[in-house]
Amino acid sequence: MSSLKWWQTAVFYQIYPRSFADGNGDGIGDFKGATEKLDYLTALGVDAIWLSPHFPSPNWDCGYDISDYCSVAPEYGTLDDFKNFLNESHKRNIRVILDLVLNHTSDEHPWFIESKSSRDNPKADWYVWVDAPPNNWQSCFDGNAWTYATERDQYYYHYFMKQQPDLNWHNPKVKQAMWDAVRFWLDMGVDGYRLDAIGTIFEDPNLTPHTVPMNLAELRRFSELAQTPEDMELKEKYWHDMFKHQWGQDGVHELMKELRSILDEYDGDRMLVGEDDNIDYMGNGKDELHLVFNFPLMRTEKLTPEHIRKNQTERLSSLQALSAEKGWPCNTLGNHDCSRIYTRFGSKLHGPELARLHAALVLTLKGTPFLYNGEEIGMTDHLLTEISQVKDTMGVWYYHTIVTEMGVHPDEAMVRTAEMTRDKNRTPMQWSNSPNAGFSPKDVSTWLPVNQNYKEGINVHDQEKNPSSLLNYYKHLLRIRKESSALKEGEYIPLQNTTDEYFAFLRHSAEQIVLVVLIFSESTLDMDFSSVNEVKDAKLKPIFSSAERRNGETVPKFKVSPFEVYIAEVIRE
Repeated sequence: MSSLKWWQTAVFYQIYPRSFADGNGDGIGDFKGATEKLDYLTALGVDAIWLSPHFPSPNWDCGYDISDYCSVAPEYGTLDDFKNFLNESHKRNIRVILDLVLNHTSDEHPWFIESKSSRDNPKADWYVWVDAPPNNWQSCFDGNAWTYATERDQYYYHYFMKQQPDLNWHNPKVKQAMWDAVRFWLDMGVDGYRLDAIGTIFEDPNLTPHTVPMNLAELRRFSELAQTPEDMELKEKYWHDMFKHQWGQDGVHELMKELRSILDEYDGDRMLVGEDDNIDYMGNGKDELHLVFNFPLMRTEKLTPEHIRKNQTERLSSLQALSAEKGWPCNTLGNHDCSRIYTRFGSKLHGPELARLHAALVLTLKGTPFLYNGEEIGMTDHLLTEISQVKDTMGVWYYHTIVTEMGVHPDEAMVRTAEMTRDKNRTPMQWSNSPNAGFSPKDVSTWLPVNQNYKEGINVHDQEKNPSSLLNYYKHLLRIRKESSALKEGEYIPLQNTTDEYFAFLRHSAEQIVLVVLIFSESTLDMDFSSVNEVKDAKLKPIFSSAERRNGETVPKFKVSPFEVYIAEVIRE
């Protein structure tokens, strides 16, 4: 019997609610649509949902600017619609975690409206106010981090855009109000939270200026044009130095311990996963976050065996070192903030093969995997062509800034904007080969344009009918994972530490040993694992392969096809 918690063996699926399923035909996803798709998620084989923000919001940052922490955005439905979604998910044994934004609110939140109304109102100190900008800090979205409010004749601080003022977490009343909101949803039965941008909650108390010789727009432009190794290195240094005084400051650990203690009051093993890759936020393994994302795995232009091996060695050894209880890994290759996996890590020649390879990587490594809606059908980035189509405010700001202040031609500015904006990977889910990809009725304008490649088989309905589709590949792989104790909970043992043609490792649980071989080569290769201690004198029973295989192959010497995913159980008689 496994001693692991549900969140350690679960496969999570991120739903971006605006783009997942439109149940009322208005061009925007909602809870009615998402509830109707729960049977699809059950058939896919996922165990938990991470729901991106569903709260009321003016949507300057697509829901991450919250105007009410204890309600539902009208475009998504009502609180009863959410409760129905939660209850129907639980009926199917699917857990639900919510997105929790701690750093800031919307500037339309009643707290901020009151706070900016005067210098002596009851919430005057709920945000970060100064008489004059004390430094050259930048908002990571749209320029200056200090914005003037005429009502107080003062400036407020915002790490993100000016419509997202930072909360003052040094104020105990702020903390109490936020913890009340946390309990509101836990009392309703949600299973935990994904914590947004936790590293930005506190700032350098000395308000130390940054030393980068340019502003945010200039740095973005410099980054686009950087080609030499020197410029590439300088780009990384500048991005770090521009914001180093605005994130990762003291105080977050104490806050996470408080939050963890609240979740520990509830039954059902409620959990926290942080939008951060810093293992320090897991505390001693029992007193802060349950998980942080392994973002270093996806911080590369190309996934190679060398990169993956190095990542796993460093990541797993750090998790082992936590003092009270070993940390549990958490792997992902994509989300709503970055290019889709098929686009980012694919290639023109081998897109379908690499999509299968990368899916297998996330689902066979040790740890909890997170998938992003649409990955399972191979959805790709959709580059917008008109600035009027852009909904990502950061993209709109950048377009107009480089056109008006830097003299960039509007055509080039649109290309650059389309590449950098997050709209490209947030387009509506492609459900069928029908107008609007079956997301909305044919005469409805969807909130973002639908990627037209739904007509080319990149949709759920067509792939459900095709046994060799990417969707059915995901279903098969998820089923194999669910049936394998080694793949769910086994230790990771790397094999063959030098070749760049394949990545091989063992997963070893008390009940089972499984060999995983991921081929990154265009050639047929000869494999020989007969000298591996765990495989020596044993037989291999293939339990999954992305290639045609002869039945009954049992020897530890065998051939593999280009880009094959090969998984076999090690059998000792």
